[in-house]
Amino acid sequence: MNLLRETAVLLRKEALLEWRMNYAISGILLYVFSTVFIVYVAFAQIQPQAWNTLFWIIILFTSVNAIVKSFVQENSARQLYYYSLMHPIAILLSKIIYNTLLLIFLSVLCWAALSFVSNNPVQDTGQFVLAILLAGLGFSITFTFIAAIAAKADNSATLMAILAFPLVIPILLTLIKLSANALRLLNDTGILQDVWMLVGIDLLLLAVALVLYPFLWKD
Repeated sequence: MNLLRETAVLLRKEALLEWRMNYAISGILLYVFSTVFIVYVAFAQIQPQAWNTLFWIIILFTSVNAIVKSFVQENSARQLYYYSLMHPIAILLSKIIYNTLLLIFLSVLCWAALSFVSNNPVQDTGQFVLAILLAGLGFSITFTFIAAIAAKADNSATLMAILAFPLVIPILLTLIKLSANALRLLNDTGILQDVWMLVGIDLLLLAVALVLYPFLWKD
């Protein structure tokens, strides 16, 4: 019960900090809209296959930009204060939950923006929304934990990219396949197996993060 209460308090803290330092979220929104605008200018007509690829490329780099600040913005004094009051699992969970909600919001926003500048090729809305939810969870878990590791190093952005790349590739490939089925670019009868595989990857990454983060927190 204490863990849930601490997580809720820290989640509220994350939202308040984001609201007070709104330049960060404004920069991310500017990145999304400017990227979509460049895509609109560069392509006279976006085919469904290109639309699917461009969507996940934008979401991938948006996720990195949104989550890289998760632990870097915490100075040593604030980390020591959290260490004396909160459980490390509560800190990690609050950041994962907040980043998941943020990435889902940004993904829906990117979907709407791309649909505005071009036709919306999504044929199965429910399946595409499921892909967005799983992407938000998978990217949030991966990049949040990697950001915690990278925050201990001097060159955090470079280290985060190197460590996250091999972990995010299986998630990204499965998401592209799942969304391609939602766009009816392919007809895969085993799509449910892909969904469960993606859920399994997310749960495995979450379990590893929850086990290892307390040891990283003590460092």
